[in-house]
Amino acid sequence: MHIAIIAAALALLGAVALSVSGGASAQTPGVPSGPKLGEMEVKAYQQIPKAKVAVQLTSDTHLSRELRRQVMTRLSQRGNEVGFSGGNVMRMDVSYFDFSGGSDRDYRTQGGQPSYAPPGSNPRMDLPSNTIRRRDGLSSPTSVPLLRITLTLYSIEGGKVLWTATGSCGAQADKAQSAGEAIINRMFDNANKSMTGDAGCPL
Repeated sequence: MHIAIIAAALALLGAVALSVSGGASAQTPGVPSGPKLGEMEVKAYQQIPKAKVAVQLTSDTHLSRELRRQVMTRLSQRGNEVGFSGGNVMRMDVSYFDFSGGSDRDYRTQGGQPSYAPPGSNPRMDLPSNTIRRRDGLSSPTSVPLLRITLTLYSIEGGKVLWTATGSCGAQADKAQSAGEAIINRMFDNANKSMTGDAGCPL
């Protein structure tokens, strides 16, 4: 009798654990997986309205400003008026990380001029140069620096998300801008429908 009760209790615990986790293959709730490296994904909840779009950066860097120019160009080609305020808001996040442990260390720190900035760029205020690296002693999963771009278009009325796109490329610092422009072009080539595909990363 005791064996039957214990077996039933174990079966019940297993069922509860399975329902909580959603099975072995389920993803963590609320954490989007996103496209793989070298791919881009567009989620068009509706087509980008033919209205003014303010493109706002989440991080104001030289690279993000250069890539925002490409986003504004592609929006203009769609017939949208573009600017830095007013109208629907497109938030733009540009992230560039190098965990390869190579000799080019200046863009792997906080503060100082990043290596992707061309000669003659306005100098950035020096900040404490804290090296960005893994602290667990493990080697990097990739030997190529990573560029990731995410665009999210919000409606001016109510803040509803209308359209999102994200993509990434492995790119050395001197190729970061061209890689970013390639990702943006792929996003807007098929902006009217949800899709996942190649990000067009330069070789």
